[in-house]
Amino acid sequence: MTAPRRVQQQPAYILHHRPFRDTSQLLDIISRDHGKLALVARGSRSAKSRLRGILRPFQALRLSWFIRSDLGTLTGAEIDDAPLSLTGDALLSAYYVNELVLNFLHRHDPQPEIFDAYGRAIVALASSTELAANLRVFEIELLRLLGYALNLEHEALSQQPIDTSESYEYRVEQGLVRVSRQEGPLVFGGDVILGISATRFDEPNVLQGAGRLLREVIKHHLDGRELKSRKVLLDLHRARIARDQPEES
Repeated sequence: MTAPRRVQQQPAYILHHRPFRDTSQLLDIISRDHGKLALVARGSRSAKSRLRGILRPFQALRLSWFIRSDLGTLTGAEIDDAPLSLTGDALLSAYYVNELVLNFLHRHDPQPEIFDAYGRAIVALASSTELAANLRVFEIELLRLLGYALNLEHEALSQQPIDTSESYEYRVEQGLVRVSRQEGPLVFGGDVILGISATRFDEPNVLQGAGRLLREVIKHHLDGRELKSRKVLLDLHRARIARDQPEES
């Protein structure tokens, strides 16, 4: 970024914010036409700031800024849609979506389709109790839009259609390979593979398989980094399972 540029009324969401100096904030945002970028919101934490209560994650906004280098300066912000109610697991899930976008997108790389998919995912998390299914749908769409689409319809080596009576191992750089075993972190029955491909996430075994598959695929593309928000969600899930198991007499 070399030439100074002003952007007005750009649809955007805040992905992350942190304090900067005495009363300002640093914002990581995703915008429809300018991609992911970082902005300084000067004075936004002061008691008299007109931006207090507006600069919130998951809120659809219209942002204006001035940028001459890698870091821009926020010049205006308006709420663009009714606030969403996100609490509990839905809120943690939304933070996970933000963390995915932050880690996968490059700055100043416009991705309007990802922006739209992000908006749909946040609305879905706020309006449905099927949190895991909504997350899997977003993960699959994000990977596709980034050029990492899952190939779940044919075996990689033979290009034969997936057989529901067979087992397959998903190899991230290759695709599905038929195997004789039924155990392994990325081994799935053909019926589960086709269920994931068709997003039949109302079926518990398909939803569970999708979670297992996407966790490993995403970790691969992030070079093994574990997302903090996903770890929190998994820890909560394990704690609930342990709590709900009957005590031995």
